[in-house]
Amino acid sequence: MEQLKIADQVREFVGKFLQGADFEDDDDIFALGLVNSLMAMQLVLFLEKEFGIKFAKNELKLDNFRSVARMTAMVAAKQA
Repeated sequence: MEQLKIADQVREFVGKFLQGADFEDDDDIFALGLVNSLMAMQLVLFLEKEFGIKFAKNELKLDNFRSVARMTAMVAAKQA
């Protein structure tokens, strides 16, 4: 799947939980206080279900889910 489409879907999902908060694809949504650990688990489940992928234990690091850009890159790499 094209990275722009992946980013759009990830951005839309994240945006639903941020209640109108303004963020860019490269922003660290955890450092900005927009997302907590419970949301991180929802992100993992969304990405796996939406894109038909499965994350290995070593991929479940907070750094991989800090931004729309990082999640998009990780999904695109797993689909390649």
